[in-house]
Amino acid sequence: MGMPCQVNSIVKLNGTEFPTRLEAHAAHKATKSGYRIFPIDVPLQLVDEAWCAHADVVITQLIWTNQQTILELYVHRIYEQPFALK
Repeated sequence: MGMPCQVNSIVKLNGTEFPTRLEAHAAHKATKSGYRIFPIDVPLQLVDEAWCAHADVVITQLIWTNQQTILELYVHRIYEQPFALK
């Protein structure tokens, strides 16, 4: 028996989870469906649902519970101009 999980190196948040205002060093929480593995304590790109990168974030805590992954992250750096990854 195995445990299904995804390995992610980009933090993609949909419209309802994406922060309404990005501020450097501000803390945020996000919930992703399923069990996911993210690098912790290193900058990762934060992208919106259209795959547009807005900032680098650092995940400081990751919790798996009830088929969900809860992330605590803070904004490390905001890009001057968002850019498309896809």
